[in-house]
Amino acid sequence: MRELLRECLRSVFANLAACPELAAEVWVVDNASGDNSTHMVATEYPQARLVASQQNLGFAGGNNRALRLLGFQPTGAETRATGSAQLSSAAGLPRYVLLLNPDTVVHEDSLAQLVAFLDDQPRYGGCGARLIYPDGSFQHSAFGFPGLAQIYFDLYPPPGRLNRLLDSRWNGRYSRQLYETGQPFAVDFVLGAALMVRREAIETIGLLDEGYFMYCEEMDWQRRLQAAGWPLACVPAAVITHHGGASTGQFRGAMVEALWRSRLRYFRRYHGPLFNRLAQSLVRSGAQAEARRARQINPPDLAERLATYDTLRRLAGG
Repeated sequence: MRELLRECLRSVFANLAACPELAAEVWVVDNASGDNSTHMVATEYPQARLVASQQNLGFAGGNNRALRLLGFQPTGAETRATGSAQLSSAAGLPRYVLLLNPDTVVHEDSLAQLVAFLDDQPRYGGCGARLIYPDGSFQHSAFGFPGLAQIYFDLYPPPGRLNRLLDSRWNGRYSRQLYETGQPFAVDFVLGAALMVRREAIETIGLLDEGYFMYCEEMDWQRRLQAAGWPLACVPAAVITHHGGASTGQFRGAMVEALWRSRLRYFRRYHGPLFNRLAQSLVRSGAQAEARRARQINPPDLAERLATYDTLRRLAGG
């Protein structure tokens, strides 16, 4: 991750140098990386504000640490989730905050494009960039809030020509044509790999929910933004390369478990009993179907897969 972070910082500072009208601070929160990233940042990018954590705080915890140091305070739903006291707003907060993954590369004037959109559209609470893979190919950058159809497609991928449904609104995807127009378009939420949020919006809803250690944190945050009257948009003119979305083809049980643990938590928070019963039933049956398929294929990591599917079944009340 150190080399990816180095390239990310290089691109960020190049963007800022090319757009001197942008007055910005760059904060780096190191979540106990263990790869000497902190030394690299301190020596090669001393202008960055380095925050080194002795433990992995997760996506929400790491970003919240920087937000608190900037002066943002818990409020609203986030206060109830963490038990923190509500404090008055601190002076000198930045107009906008950009959450940016270390496995990204910011293209040309993309930061300026995000700022310009929020300057021009004061009713929007935040926006995200158009993400692409390292080879320049298309990557979905924004999504609709998940429902039962998306759960079904994740666990039962449609065969043959029906596979195109995975790239449709049925599966929470926005049309590629929307990205290709180059014009901003409203979305439910953007990927947290590159998410710029307005100061007033953060003050309205508070910090990210640290009850999510991995996955769904940005989706939850943006759902709270939408509920508070702050819509979100994708800005295709801002282009950012994102490495993390590329599939490795490798099964990682801990990641699968973390994904569904967070999703089930999200569903419990925002949906009623009937939805959750149906969602849990889909996850249980899907985990059983995946286990059957794994036994038929008999991959080298069969034991890990079966253990993961058994965990998913239990997480869903099975």
